[in-house]
Amino acid sequence: MPSPSPNETYKQILEEMKKHIAGKTETIELMLIALVANGHTLLEGVPGVAKTTMTKALASTIEADFKRLQGTPDLMPKDIVGYTYADSDGSVKYQKGPVFTNILLVDELNRAPPKTMSALLETLEERQVSVGGQTMPLLKPFIAFATQNPLTIEGTEPLPKVLADRFIMKISVDYPSMEEEQEMLRIKEREEKVEVRKIIGTQDVLSLQEQAKSVQLPDEVAQYITRIVAATRKDIHVVMGGSPRSDLAFMQCGKAKALLEGRSQVTREDIKFLAKPVLSHRIAVRATGGIGVHGIIDGIVATLQ
Repeated sequence: MPSPSPNETYKQILEEMKKHIAGKTETIELMLIALVANGHTLLEGVPGVAKTTMTKALASTIEADFKRLQGTPDLMPKDIVGYTYADSDGSVKYQKGPVFTNILLVDELNRAPPKTMSALLETLEERQVSVGGQTMPLLKPFIAFATQNPLTIEGTEPLPKVLADRFIMKISVDYPSMEEEQEMLRIKEREEKVEVRKIIGTQDVLSLQEQAKSVQLPDEVAQYITRIVAATRKDIHVVMGGSPRSDLAFMQCGKAKALLEGRSQVTREDIKFLAKPVLSHRIAVRATGGIGVHGIIDGIVATLQ
């Protein structure tokens, strides 16, 4: 029996996640794009808008190891990467931290101290841990989803831009519509009766990531990407524009999106769809600008033809 196409796989995962999630189709698509693009993702929203539930639902459709971390003010680097200790026989042993997994969920990352956030994000980028003079690679695949509350919520710390830049996307999770909230009640009512199927395994994820690399990026789309990123650096309301990582994120996510939709080429429409998730956490806006990050991105996309 032939393996399902990437597009069929996407539809099956979406169908399974819908057993636990009301609405949020675009958010789920972006999370799957990040998975196939082999990039870590920030999910930002007020408490209770299903950020954690969506990540757990996605993990439940994959035959893979899953671990969860809770960001707290007293979270230490060793709680993430692990630590060495002396065993009863005098030998030095290493206790692995929760980063040694396939899918890691970090709840409320911006409640953790800056030192701990830095330790985690360096590990996410390098996909390895160095402890006691030894360097150990993380599992493959390794994808982290971190949730964060808006910075106006008490008890949170802003993620430094240089660290947030290492996440391939930031997805804003808004309040649900009234219809979605009503559906959520029905889902919760029958939740115990619903079991989510495993759709793919770790080797399938690695295969999708490899297939995405073969999707073509036409010259005209590559030029469109660089023009958008360059425009963020020139906008009068912006203190710091998108870094070169923005270009790479557009390319990787664009290829993943095209693959999941059954196409062999990235289009300008893909880049427009990805503009806010790819750029919103990489841009610093002047306090006196009067225009939010999303407004600036919308203006750039509308202006560039």
